[in-house]
Amino acid sequence: MKSARLLSIVLLLQTRGRVPAAELAERLEVSARTVYRDVEALSAAGVPVYAERGRHGGIALLPGFRTDVTGMTTDEARALFILAAQGAHSALGLDDALRSALRKVMAALPAPHRPAAELTGRRILVDPDKWTPRPSSAAPDGGPSGRGPAVELEVLHTAVFTDLRLRIRYRHSGETRPRTYTVDPYGLVAKAGTWYLVADRRGRPRLFRADRVVSATLTEVPVRRRAGVELAAVWQQLRRQVEDRPAEVRVTARIRRERLDLAVRILGGALTGPPRTGDGDEAGDGDGPGDGARDGSGDRAGDGSGDGGWATLDLAFPVLPAVRQLLQFGDSLEVLAPPAARRVMAEAAAALTAVYAADTPPG
Repeated sequence: MKSARLLSIVLLLQTRGRVPAAELAERLEVSARTVYRDVEALSAAGVPVYAERGRHGGIALLPGFRTDVTGMTTDEARALFILAAQGAHSALGLDDALRSALRKVMAALPAPHRPAAELTGRRILVDPDKWTPRPSSAAPDGGPSGRGPAVELEVLHTAVFTDLRLRIRYRHSGETRPRTYTVDPYGLVAKAGTWYLVADRRGRPRLFRADRVVSATLTEVPVRRRAGVELAAVWQQLRRQVEDRPAEVRVTARIRRERLDLAVRILGGALTGPPRTGDGDEAGDGDGPGDGARDGSGDRAGDGSGDGGWATLDLAFPVLPAVRQLLQFGDSLEVLAPPAARRVMAEAAAALTAVYAADTPPG
């Protein structure tokens, strides 16, 4: 439509300054003659646009003329440039479309908003995917803390835009007392709904869960980021380190088939393959684990005893004590191997029994 084309001309001239008529025609997919007619229409409407012919000529707005045709505020402009990490759009074949859309948005933004929008795109990332479903790739530092953020996220958000070093008090998983670190922030990443601070500590990349940061204080020392390194590159490095870390403990367990779907949902991150039924088939209908175990009269999972009421799970855990999370399935799950994992389960069950036995009323 002509109105949309006229608006596009104003936005391009506002962003680029003088633009050759041939370039405008190519961008708008019209002829140069149409561009000149559009310039006349804009001028008649009161827009101070003019054309200069010749080798160095082009279409331009009078100096000092600006119009905020978007009506966007600075915060709205920044919000548009909080991008999903690479992969979210490529999975849908939309990487090129995203880049094109952002170029158009940037062209439409008022000049005062552009620096903030560009900086936001470099300091904030959104990665919607869950950690790769392997036990070694569970959320770093012990998984969810079960609490809200220890400090307001806005404090960390402000810190990554100030270009100053940050001093944080950070509570690691399994520790009661926080440690103090001085870090050089690159930015914030929202990974599947959990926020992380990405920063260098002593020149090495580190990942800090936002909900484990007890306090954060800006220093007066300028940030010392590695030259030429941006948030996206550091995040990819840290993410690979977490997801590619090999598991240390391999466990085989059997579970009652009626609890299989629940187990797959809860233990998905620890499964190293689809569940197996006793007759040698994988549980499910071929569409992936958790779609329901097939009924059958195969052998007892893992020992060939002929009990078809069980399915076999192949699991992996980063450390042996993590096997205790299997206690939540009660007597519906039995660890078969290795012996060390069976001992952990037996000791944990005995300790739990002792706790409740001590509270049993006499008689």
